[in-house]
Amino acid sequence: MLPFRFRAKSAPARPPEHKQSVAQTLVALSSLGRPVWTAREDLALVREGFVRNPIAYRCVRMIAEAAASAPLIVFVGGERAAPDHPLQKLLDRPNPEQSGADLLEAFFGALQTSGNAYLEAAGDVAAVGAPSELYALRPDRMQAIPGPRGWPDAYQYQVNGRTAQLVRQPDGFLPVLHLKLYNPTDDYYGFSPLQAAAFAVDIHNASSAWNKALLDNAARPSGALVYANGATGDRMSVEQFERLRDELMEMHTGSAAAGRPLLLEGGLDWKPMSLTPSEMDFIEGKHVAAREIALAFGVPPQLLGIPGDATYNNYKEANAAFWRGAVVPLATKAARALTGWLGPRFDGATVAVDLDQAPALAAEREALWSRLEAATFLTPDERRRMAGLGGSAPDVEGEVVDD
Repeated sequence: MLPFRFRAKSAPARPPEHKQSVAQTLVALSSLGRPVWTAREDLALVREGFVRNPIAYRCVRMIAEAAASAPLIVFVGGERAAPDHPLQKLLDRPNPEQSGADLLEAFFGALQTSGNAYLEAAGDVAAVGAPSELYALRPDRMQAIPGPRGWPDAYQYQVNGRTAQLVRQPDGFLPVLHLKLYNPTDDYYGFSPLQAAAFAVDIHNASSAWNKALLDNAARPSGALVYANGATGDRMSVEQFERLRDELMEMHTGSAAAGRPLLLEGGLDWKPMSLTPSEMDFIEGKHVAAREIALAFGVPPQLLGIPGDATYNNYKEANAAFWRGAVVPLATKAARALTGWLGPRFDGATVAVDLDQAPALAAEREALWSRLEAATFLTPDERRRMAGLGGSAPDVEGEVVDD
């Protein structure tokens, strides 16, 4: 069930205009308030990259699950909020069907596959002042509707021919959080890692299809047909040559026909002359394509079991690099977006990522604590702030130290 009620399309409410970007106004004029549709080939890309490719599938799952496993915590006035703070409760249990980790996994998964991720703020926001539920919306069903300033003033969501609009409210609050990855060629939609890895995905999938077809056809390598009477000066007629060429093109080309045997007529001889699959090293070619896919997502190939990559000495180092290079920036980006979106609705609260709950970063935390412990020129409060703990340091008796 969708969290909002479908209704007839209506013109989005426009907030009062005070200041606006001249450049963004030109962008808005190119759309004239009409929905800006996402590229339809995105669905085909998801089918080829996520549904049919195990490397891309695993990369998306690893990033989404790891980023969602880092809890989001709320701070108010520089201090960590209590567990019963309204925003903290909303992030921990965003809706009756999902926990906070489940919602964020869908959110981050959509961001990796399409370059765009959407959250809807549900509930009577106008009356209460803050949302009571959050829902992740599918990117392929969402279209942005630019306003007079060039930025989206509404989003249009379509399911089975029905349309709903999520419109910016009079106080300026837009009930949709749109997080996107940088796209230099589009003003409204992000660029997904799947798009960057599209060629590598095609190569990897084609290699799998070729190997499968070769096995289906008894693993026979391809070759050439030689007219056996060529030594006597006899040649095939034009009609014979064209008929044979057409049969070869129709029946013996493409990955589906790999290794398919030929039916030979008199005077034709089969001469294996192409490289065998082992000589062409399809397996290594697949590994190269797999490494390129992992590179696009920022996942060390060692974590995917791809041989031939020795960037890191061991799995532990590769996992720490994966968290620092891919997971932490993504989770931090989402926390900043949530702060800008929901912070004003909850008395200026801020959202941060609790990296202390990430086992992969335990070695870095221990090294940081050791350095801070050895820095005798720092006060206890300064050490706590540098460690990301905040607050004041208690003395040995449990009382706050007064610097």
